[in-house]
Amino acid sequence: TFQFVGLRIRRVEYSKNYKADHWCEKGHIIYCIEGEMDTELSDGSIHKLSAGMSYQVSDNLSSHRTSSTNGVKLFIVDGDFLK
Repeated sequence: TFQFVGLRIRRVEYSKNYKADHWCEKGHIIYCIEGEMDTELSDGSIHKLSAGMSYQVSDNLSSHRTSSTNGVKLFIVDGDFLK
């Protein structure tokens, strides 16, 4: 993880059978390096992210939570610019 004023850049690995225990309200830019994950939005829709794909959400606009059946490696950027 690299932390700067108003910016965080990190590489995250979620293990097999990972499921977030909370709804996230924070904005992110996420790039999938390896594996697959599902992102569930508060409207009930589920979106699959696999290697080479990316998505972004803004602060307080897209409540989401993540799960991964087989594990996933991600590159994630969060920051004040996503507000």
